[in-house]
Parts: sequence; C-alpha cells; structure tokens
Amino acid sequence: MTVLDVQFWIEKDRRQLHPVYHPKSHANPLVIERGEGVWLYTVDGKKLLDGMAGLWNVDVGYGCAELAQAAYEQMLKLAYTSNFSGMTNLPSIQLADKLAGFAYEGLNTTFFTSGGSESNDTAFKTARYYWKRKGKPGKYKIIARKGSYHGVTLAATFATGLERYHTMFGPPMEGFVHIPAPYPYRFEGELRPGETVGQAAARALEEAILREGPETVAAFIAEPVMGVGGVIVPPDDYFPLVRAICDKYEVLFIADEVITGFGRTGEWFALRRWGVKPDILSFAKAITSGYAQLGGIQISDEIRDTIETAAEAETYMHGFTYSGHAMACAVGLKNLEIMERENLPERARVLGKRLLDGLSSLLEFPFVGEVRGLGLVCGVEIVADKESKAPDSAMALKIFKAAQEHGLRTRALGNALAFAPPLVISEDEVDEIVKRLGAAMESVL
Repeated sequence: MTVLDVQFWIEKDRRQLHPVYHPKSHANPLVIERGEGVWLYTVDGKKLLDGMAGLWNVDVGYGCAELAQAAYEQMLKLAYTSNFSGMTNLPSIQLADKLAGFAYEGLNTTFFTSGGSESNDTAFKTARYYWKRKGKPGKYKIIARKGSYHGVTLAATFATGLERYHTMFGPPMEGFVHIPAPYPYRFEGELRPGETVGQAAARALEEAILREGPETVAAFIAEPVMGVGGVIVPPDDYFPLVRAICDKYEVLFIADEVITGFGRTGEWFALRRWGVKPDILSFAKAITSGYAQLGGIQISDEIRDTIETAAEAETYMHGFTYSGHAMACAVGLKNLEIMERENLPERARVLGKRLLDGLSSLLEFPFVGEVRGLGLVCGVEIVADKESKAPDSAMALKIFKAAQEHGLRTRALGNALAFAPPLVISEDEVDEIVKRLGAAMESVL
C-alpha cells in the first residue's frame, strides 16, 4: 500500500471521533490492518510489538482462531436476544455458572455489562440499592483514590481520581470523595513517624469515612494495581487494612479488577495476593481478551439475597440492551477455557518477573526514577532527576514516540510508561520489549 493510500484512509478516519481525542495527538494515526500473537501490522507495512495488549486486554494475543470460531458458531445459532427479566440464553447461563465462586469465594452471582465503565456504574448503583433495601438510604457516597481510573460514563468519570478527565465535563457529580493512593514512590498523604505508606493510605480511608459520616458512605472502590494512574502497586499491608476498615464502618468494598482480573498480575484475580475478597467485583477487558465487548460485576451472596427478597415496588431497575449478550458470553467461555488450558496466570507471573527485571536494567538512565510492576503489568516512571523525583511528562511522551519508531507500542500515562503485553508473549519477545525501549531511551538522551 502506498503512502498516498495510507493518507486516504487517515483522511476518512476523521469522520469518527476517537476516545480521549485531540486532533493534535491524532494527526497521523497508525492504521492497523491485522495482528498475530503479540504483533500488530499497519496498512503501510510497519510491524509493532504491542506492549499494551490492545488496552490491557488482549491476553491470548491477536489472531486466535478458537475465539473467532466460537463467535462464528454462536452467531449462526443465536447472536443476541434480550436478557431482561423473562428471557435468557444458554451462553450467559453457562458463563455465569462458570464464574460462580471463580474469582472469590462467596461471589456467586454475575450481572453482565458491555465493558468496564458500565461495570463500575453498575457497582455504584448496586451499592446504593443495597443500602436502601437495608433501610439506610443516606449511605450513598463513594470513596475512591486520587490517581484512580474507573471509566468514562458520568458516574465513573467522577469516581476517577484524575482531574484531566473531569475538567471539561463538570460540574462534579456530588457524592464522590477522593483520598491519597498507596503510592510508595510519591505518597501524597500525611506519613506519621513509624508509619508505612500502606498504613497511612489506609488511615486516610478511615479518616474520610469519619469525616463524611459512616452513615453516608456506601462503598469504597479501588483498583488492586492502579493502571491509568501510572501502574501503582500498593504495599502488602494496605488491602488487609482496607478490608478491616470497610467492615468496621459497614462500607462495601468494590474491587475494580477491570485491568487486573483474569490472570494479568500472576493470580486469576489480584486481591488474592493479599488474602482479601471484595463485596462487589467489577470486571471486563480480559474476560474475552478483547474479542467481544463484555464486562460485569459479581456480588456477594448477601447482596444477591437482598435483591432477591425485594418487594416488587423495590425491583432492581437496572439493565443494558447487551447484558448477557449470547455471542460475547460464548467467546468469554472459550477464552477462559484457553487461559486455563495454557495456565496463563502462571505465565504472567513468571514472564512478569522477567519483564520487571529487564526494565529495571534501564534504571541506569538519568530520567528513569522507578520501575514497578506485578505480573505482566509494569510501569516505568520518568523524572526530571532522581533526587527531586519531579515528574517529567514531556520526556515520557518523547520516549513513547521514540519507542513507536523502534517498533514498540507502550502507553504514556502522564510521566509513566505502561507495559501490559499479551500473556502469550514469549521470553524472547519480553526481552525485545526491553531492548527496543532501551534503544528508544538512547535516542532521546
């Protein structure tokens, strides 16, 4: 394909509005034609190693014939039918049954959505519904963390703790409160003498609950590893303390495992690492490895019983056109079968250590402040200098662009570069990420 042909398609592309869009950043987009394994190929012949697995989600890699076949066979039988009360379909039944207790013991009921933003909005509404049914309608507030990302529907936008997502969509939605994140490299809260960052961040949650009034707080939401906020891995003492605080003040704990769920961190679900389970689990992305739009929440048996025993006047009036989409659920079932067969969570654990060790070798560069990660999700923090730790987003963007020129796709998240390649990546391909990123850093030094 000639350069002229590529420009033709880029011109046509202006007829769609892209996510998180500004014309400056989308002036010369890569036009992707196909993918295979961890590799993407553009219409003009470029080959890129996708270090982001699409958008954290293509766990089984590109070009998986089994998933395409599962979608094809289901669509021939039944692509879609309404899953509203009074109707269901076999794939959604089978997937809900497969997921019962799969992530965490006691989470046996699934509500299906089309993606992560819908899942978190559903979690917020479910928390509010639950407390109304319990005779505590004043419990409606949601506590989240600064730097968190929970989606871009209206409620999820204001649960998100990144100001740039709020600026042009205000005024802020009432009822969302933000506290410091457990960010060891750059903790923004108050750190008392002898206190760990995990203890201080957990204390910030308790103080926020008391400040707002426990009778007004419905839930606390947290990503086990913060993704868009810079791939922030919490200290090991943080989540056990959070669980105890939520129990103490009757606050539901929502785990946003949209990124970390289904093997990404080396566990099927990330909170298992800390021996903690949530009351509500939000998931999406890797449930289908991105081959179909699917997400959902899982709820505790207590919340399920509260919904089941409601009077008709208190019906759970929530649902989406594509809830329990037959084709998407069929793809989800086949995807989980592949992930179990190939033991991809264990692969993420082993190769994640290899990637983290490789990226850590880049600490020799003067602008690399920290390298962190858990399983196959890693972050490289770019700073003006190591002593001040001053964030350098401009340099991170330069490295991102240089990496793309070297055939490596990463993502610049402020001053951090994120890596979350498909879980099927090989050892050599992991090493190739490090090699290409190092070459990109050399080129901008």
